[in-house]
Amino acid sequence: MTARVLGVHVGARHDDADPLAEAVDSGADAVQLFLADPQDWKMPKPHPRADEIAATSLTVFVHAPYTINVATTNNRIRIPSRKLLAAHAAMAASLGAAALIVHGGHVLSEGDEATGVDNWRKTFARQADDGGFGLPVLIENTAGGDHAMARHLDAIGRLWDAIGEFQPGFVLDLCHAWAGGLDLDTVVDDVTAITGGLTLVHGNNSRDEAGSGRDRHAGLLDGTIPLDVMVDVLNACDAPVVLETPGAATERRAEIDLLRDRLS
Repeated sequence: MTARVLGVHVGARHDDADPLAEAVDSGADAVQLFLADPQDWKMPKPHPRADEIAATSLTVFVHAPYTINVATTNNRIRIPSRKLLAAHAAMAASLGAAALIVHGGHVLSEGDEATGVDNWRKTFARQADDGGFGLPVLIENTAGGDHAMARHLDAIGRLWDAIGEFQPGFVLDLCHAWAGGLDLDTVVDDVTAITGGLTLVHGNNSRDEAGSGRDRHAGLLDGTIPLDVMVDVLNACDAPVVLETPGAATERRAEIDLLRDRLS
């Protein structure tokens, strides 16, 4: 196994901020960033540091806005979600990003779950007709929601049965997995059996207990997931790790150093 790529998420976009410098100050090999306000529906604008991002030696991941939900049966959300996902993919590809990360989304009722899965299939199929997304799209597991597309293993299995032909990637978020009720002792093998592998791991601890359904990240040493459990999961994955943990570069560097010491 080659040296593990370790990265940090730099938070919401601010045009006067330098995400690359923050990642370097954290001792990271990779940076994950937003191209727009993650809680908004606005289309991404050209990044003021686009040339620097495109030229960096850091591995770049782009996270799509949290508002995107292509699974929903609500046309007023689903249709703008498709357009926003395509726009962020195009912008991310223009920056040379390795991948675009998007949450799996949800539907409002149990009867709509099959429709939600089919809405995901239609999203990939329509984009394929337009030439594709231009870079890998990675679907991330989520912490809560009884009718989420990517919380429970059976739901992830139904989703991959529908979209696997389009070769999406999968992002395993440890906080989400813990809060979502997945067994961290077997989650890597369980998810790999469904998706064929993990493309990226979000190495986040959780502020809440297992199965809580709450998406609240904690630092590596500050959460309810024992550090040894997190390290075991990360060592079972042959994938880059990005930290979406609280704190500035100083705190992030300490966590990166810890992982460099503990990961094989």
